[in-house]
Parts: sequence; structure tokens; C-alpha cells
Amino acid sequence: PPAMLRDQDAEADFQRFLRRVDDVTNLLQGLNSSDSAVQEKAIAETEKRLREQGASGEEEEESRTTVNRTRINTSVRAFPSEIKPGPSSDGFLAALEQDAKERAQRRRRNEQLANALKEQGNEAFRAGDFALAIQRYSEGLEKLRDKQELYTNRAQAYLKLCEYEKAISDCEWALKCNKNCLKAYFLMGKAHLALQHFTEARQCYEEMLQIDPQKESLVKECVSEARLEERRVRDEEGAEREAQAGSVAAKSIQELLQRICSPGHDILDYTGGIRLLAGAVNNRSGQTFFRTNNGFSILRNETVRGAFCADPKGPAEVELCVSLLLLWQAACAGNEENQRLLLGQPGVGAQLAELLCSGTAQLQRETLALISLCSEQQSGRRLLLRQDLSRWLQILMAFVKSTDARADSAMNILSDLIGEERFQAQCRAMFSTGVIPLFTQLLVCARQVNQAALARGVAVLGSLCADVGLRAQLAQSRECWQACLQLLDGAPGASSPGYQQCVFAVLGLMMNLLLEANGTVQDFAVPISGRCLALLSHQDGRIVTRATGVLSRVLPASPSAVEEVVKGGVVKKMLKFLKAGGHLTCSYAIKTLSVCTKSSRRAQEELLRGDKRFQVLLKLLESGDELVVGNAAFCLSQCLLLPGAASALLGSSVVQLLLRQAGGDAQRTSVQQNSAIALGRLCVAEPRHIHQLRKLNGLAILNSSMKYVNSS
Repeated sequence: PPAMLRDQDAEADFQRFLRRVDDVTNLLQGLNSSDSAVQEKAIAETEKRLREQGASGEEEEESRTTVNRTRINTSVRAFPSEIKPGPSSDGFLAALEQDAKERAQRRRRNEQLANALKEQGNEAFRAGDFALAIQRYSEGLEKLRDKQELYTNRAQAYLKLCEYEKAISDCEWALKCNKNCLKAYFLMGKAHLALQHFTEARQCYEEMLQIDPQKESLVKECVSEARLEERRVRDEEGAEREAQAGSVAAKSIQELLQRICSPGHDILDYTGGIRLLAGAVNNRSGQTFFRTNNGFSILRNETVRGAFCADPKGPAEVELCVSLLLLWQAACAGNEENQRLLLGQPGVGAQLAELLCSGTAQLQRETLALISLCSEQQSGRRLLLRQDLSRWLQILMAFVKSTDARADSAMNILSDLIGEERFQAQCRAMFSTGVIPLFTQLLVCARQVNQAALARGVAVLGSLCADVGLRAQLAQSRECWQACLQLLDGAPGASSPGYQQCVFAVLGLMMNLLLEANGTVQDFAVPISGRCLALLSHQDGRIVTRATGVLSRVLPASPSAVEEVVKGGVVKKMLKFLKAGGHLTCSYAIKTLSVCTKSSRRAQEELLRGDKRFQVLLKLLESGDELVVGNAAFCLSQCLLLPGAASALLGSSVVQLLLRQAGGDAQRTSVQQNSAIALGRLCVAEPRHIHQLRKLNGLAILNSSMKYVNSS
């Protein structure tokens, strides 16, 4: 629990002030009440308080000391003792109202002064003059003691000066002013954490979550920080005990570090020492000994740093760098504090990117392994994202060309990072100039690269397309669409699992890109739909499903594409999927049919011939998926324009099904409208359906649906 308030007298004064404000407010409300009983009660209470204060005024004057201990609202006068009760309640009310006005005016004036001082304090804080900021906030509090922002701002300044107890006290005062002040709990948690009060810090963060559940992400980050700090302290306490007990490992690590950090040795000596050190740092205690003995200061050695940063590197420099990377892997495996210290070393993040581009397989392999240690955990990813990663998407994607484990390692790192908003933002810088050209090149060379890694790379870009800006850039790239089509061209004859994974991933990417509507999509709609139509006979059901999904999204962009796929037999294929496919395939198939029947009479006729008495569509009208129901109703309404179509539905449950959706069972307005249009066209084309409609008391719904029929 938060520490007890340091100044009990000040707290008592503060509480008395708050009660006085509440009492005066309640009396004023009662005196102004339209209820005579409430008003009379308020007048009686006012007279009582005035008499009591008048009687105690002289006593208070005698007992008042020369030192004013009041810290809260010292400028606010006591309740007016000079007002004497008289026969007229109007006089009391007028005097009370006048006093309230004076108090309000003084408060407004003090609030203006306090706000001005707060702004001066904020300016000093931004300038890094935290002592001056504290002074200004304190002056503001002298004007207005119950201003929460002044307490939290001063607490933040105290944190900067490492005056944690004072910060906690100010946060407690802020919570007296506003019990739901998130900033107060946040800063108090930081102060407790700095004092290594881990339980109290977590409790502060949990209070934040109780107040605002939408701050879950921030709270998780704060709790994680507290957990990591607590573990660091425990590790270092344990390591200290081991060292005092004469641990051989501690002594060995200390001696090796002293040897490596001393100047004047040959590069091979440093390499050998680093290798030995990597072997010694083989557990949690070893990692802690390495950290507490300033192990990450190795780079201060000019020979070591020169080899690490050399470009190009000779064999001896490569060997030292590999040894250094192996040491850092040993020191950072599962150790967030060591990861933080490593990535905080000047130039390390930038040099890791250079090592990935070095062209030396061994260096690349060990660099990827080190980065993977960090990217696997949320805390490590946050550390990586503090670096400049604008080139990393391009650099890591290039490893698709590798035929060994480097490709998988690079894709693992990308998969870890791709969901982070900061990484997505950094990718924008190089996306159009670096990433898209490389990506299209990889797709074109799909048979010559690591296909499993390429499939993962395509999936990564698909995830990246959740960013609207990046998706728009990729969807406008003609080279990207051409490369996708070229890869799909080889699909029917390519039976390798790796190539099929690439096809599956590219189709998923295309579905994401087709969320954009632009001229490039319209230009490529016919060839895209043609490739997908060919894939509908593929042996892999997942590929068939995605090809159907691409069709459902690309066909609305081009009537010419609709015409081509209808000629190619798409209606028959979609009916087959609707009869035997899974839910996802069916949802794509009925959407495809709705697009085709909208603009193609041939599609309507083929659907009528292929679906006898519309049994498939009627079944879809009973689906629990409203999108499926809406598209099925739309297809049916289009087919009802054909002669004889409505008659084929006599004796079926079509009226009941459409009436249920049009009458309000459907939540989506579009589903209700599609069902109403189909119902109206059904009864117009075949009046005998009206008899069934009348039995179901649906004539009113039919009448209301006619406006949709007339406008459709």
C-alpha cells in the first residue's frame, strides 16, 4: 500500500477544507431550492452555524498562534462570522450568496495565477531545469492547494532529481484531489520501483488498470519493467553471495575480463580470451558476474572495437567478431537486463545491420542468432525497436536467397517484429525504393530461392499490409502484380511443397492488396481472375479456397473479368463448392456468384440450370452467417428476373425464409434489403406466392419492400 502521508497536520487541514466546501455547497443548494421544506431546513441549519461561529469567533482569535500551520487554501476566508441572524431569511440568503460570490472570484483569480505558474514550471521542466520547475509548481500550490496537476507535475520533476520519497508524497496529495488520477499512480509506481519497492509498484500499476482498462498495454509494460528490475536485483544479490563464498566462476570471469580489457595484446590473444569467456558465462550466475564486472565494456578496447567495426574484415577480424557474437549470445540468452545493456552500447545496433550485410556466412549466422535471442520476447523486441530498423526489412528479406538456416532465422526475426507498430512505421521509409523491388525480384526467381523462406516472407508482407499506407503502395505497384502472376503461372505444373507454399502465400497477399481499389487493380483484373480460375482445379484445397477468395474480391473491379470467368465455367465451379465446400470456401463462392449474376445474364441462366429449384440458394438462406445470407438473397433476386424462375420456387420455403430476413431477423440493413428485393421480385414474377405470404401475415413487409424493388 502507498506510504502514510508525511504531514498529518496538513492532511487534517485539507480534509477540513473539503468538508467545508461540501457543507457550504449543500446549504446554498438548499436555500435556492424550490421545495419550501428543504429551504426552511437549510435556513435553520444556516442560522445554527452562524450562531456557533459567532460564539466561537472570539475563542478562535485568542487561541490562534502566530505560526500559521494551514497549508491548504490559506487564502480562503472562514465562514463569515460577522453575519448576524435576523428576522429576515432573505437577508441571510443575500449575505451567504455574496460571500459565495467573493469566494468564487478569489478562487478564479487564484486558479489563473496557479495556471500561469504551472505553465512556467512546464517550460522549466522541458528545458531540463527541474529545480526551477519544482519551485514554480510549489508557488502554484500556494495559490491553489487542491490543484491535482501541480502535484503530479512536481512529482515528475522530483523523479528527475531522484527524490523519490517526495515524488510519492506529491502523488498521494494528487490522489486526495482526484482518486482516479492515472498519472499519480503511474508516477508513484515509478518512484516505488526506483526505491525497489516492487510490491507497491505493482499495486500502483494494478490501480491504473482498475481505473482505465484501456490502459492494459501500458500497465503490462510497467509490470514487466518491475518484474525485470526485481529479477535483476535478485540475480545480483545472489551473485554477490556466490562471489563472497569464493565462487571459482566469478573469479575466472573477472580475471578474463581484466585480461581482455587491458591494451597491448595481439588480436589472436583477445580472440582466445573472448572464446574462454563465452564458455565461462554458461548460466544465470555467470551472466550476472559478466554484467556486474562491466563485461559489455569490452568494446572500449581499441583492438576489439576496431575488429568489430572494420570494413572489410580480414580472417583474424572475422574470427574475433564471431567470438564476440558467441560471447554476447551466452551473456544475453534469456537475460533481458543484459540484452538492454548490450543494445545500449554506442553503435552496436548499427553495426549489427552491417554484419548482416557483410556477405560472410559465419558472421551473418551468428548475428542472426544474437538478434533472435532478443526478438523472441516482448521486452527484447522493445529494445530492438529503439534502434534504427528502417533497413532491416530489406536486409532480412534478402536472406530468402540463402539455402541454409540463415533464411529461416531471418524469417523468424521478421515474424517476431512484423506485428510491432514501431517496426511498421520504420518500414515505410525504405518500402517503395528498397523493399518492393527486392520482393518482386524474389517472386520472379521463386524457383531459385529458398521457397519455404520465400513463402514466409510473402506472409510477412501480407501482415504488413494491415498498414493502409504500405498496402496502398504495394497495390499500386505494377511490378508486384506482374511478379505475383508470374509465380502463379508455374503453379499448375509445380508439385514441390515449397512452391505450393509460395502460391498459397501469394494468394493471401493478393487478397489483402485487393482491399484497395485503384487503376492498377482494374488493369490486372482479367489476368488475375484467369490465373485464379485455373487454380480452382488444384489438388490443394487451401489453394482452391484462396483462389476463390481472390476471385470474390477482384471481379467487382472489372466487368470484362466477370465475362471471362463466366465463359470459363466459374458458375459451375462455385455451385460445386457451395454443395461440398467448407464454410470459408462457401462464403467466397457465394460472393463470387453474386458479382457474376449482377452483371451477367449468362451467369443467371447457368445458375438456374445448375441449381434445380434453387435448392443450394435456399439452404444458404438458412445460414447463420449474415454475409452468406445476404449474397444468397442477392443472387436469387437476380435470377428471379429470368422467365420461369419464380415458378420453380412454388411449394418451397422461399417465402418464409425471405420474410424472416426482410422482417428484421437480419441485423445488417443490406441483408434485409436484399431479402426484401428478392421477396418483391418473387411475388411480382409469380403472384401465386402472395397466397403463402398472406398466410404468414407478410403483406405489410411486402408492401414496404416494393420501394426497394422499384429502385433496384
